[in-house]
Amino acid sequence: MTENPAEHELGRCGFVALIGAPNSGKSTLLNALVGAKVSIVSRKVQTTRTLVRGIALQGDTQIIFVDTPGIFAPRRRLDRAMVASAWGGAGDADAVALLVDVRKGVDAEVEAIIAQLGSVAATRILVLNKIDLVARPKLLDLAAELNAKLAFAETFMISALTGDGIAMLKERLAALMPRGPWLYPEDQISDAPIRALAAEITREKIFERLHDELPYQSTVETEAWQDMKDGSARVEQTIYVTREAHKKIVIGEKGRTIKAIGTAARKEIAAAAEQKIHLFLFVKVRENWADDPERYREMGLEFPKQ
Repeated sequence: MTENPAEHELGRCGFVALIGAPNSGKSTLLNALVGAKVSIVSRKVQTTRTLVRGIALQGDTQIIFVDTPGIFAPRRRLDRAMVASAWGGAGDADAVALLVDVRKGVDAEVEAIIAQLGSVAATRILVLNKIDLVARPKLLDLAAELNAKLAFAETFMISALTGDGIAMLKERLAALMPRGPWLYPEDQISDAPIRALAAEITREKIFERLHDELPYQSTVETEAWQDMKDGSARVEQTIYVTREAHKKIVIGEKGRTIKAIGTAARKEIAAAAEQKIHLFLFVKVRENWADDPERYREMGLEFPKQ
């Protein structure tokens, strides 16, 4: 039986914001810390658009991890909304973990984050990620360089992909959480509704299939979720693109591309929902969706006025 969160009044509970430049590995780390897929992962930059919360347990501690959009120099309205969302997540956290891709080191994006991170009141943790891809002397030099730029409470070296160092990081973050009752039931791993997670899964599959062909500005919405008498669910989703040419790319020759996307998405949605899924995908052109305030509200973002 699921326990009531209030029963854990003698434990700990708090928020950890994961911040970093695009493709630093935040989503991969979040999934590793939670032990299940709660955030989409793609080699295409800026795939995480909103705050994604994953819930993990460590002993008597419940940690709510917040995977933020990658922080970068914003150019478009959507970019500005994502960056504002990321810093908002950092400002509300009990601890902030800065992820740095050790292959890139201290580039302009990391420099910009460090310059602003100094004003964040939360405990700052430095996490050097992808350590399996560089030599150890470079790791030590990078850690020293970053700590010289900004004082971090602790530094961890991990590989979110292989799991190296994850257990130690999770244990230490749990110790930093304040005393208090749990905010979620013991078996809950995310606060995202299944409809939203399903849309994100399909968006991930689009990126995986069309990384070099489809522009960044595409989105997916779960229009209908109907539970059937046999325990399965009929799910209807619409993929929105900005041009007619992009629609043709998503559909592919004789519908092969969208069929492959649907097959891959259906399997993961079924695993997340723990039920058989009948997935129906539609593609529509919505030319100016990135300037539509309603789309931002649906994604949980503030609509920038400029």
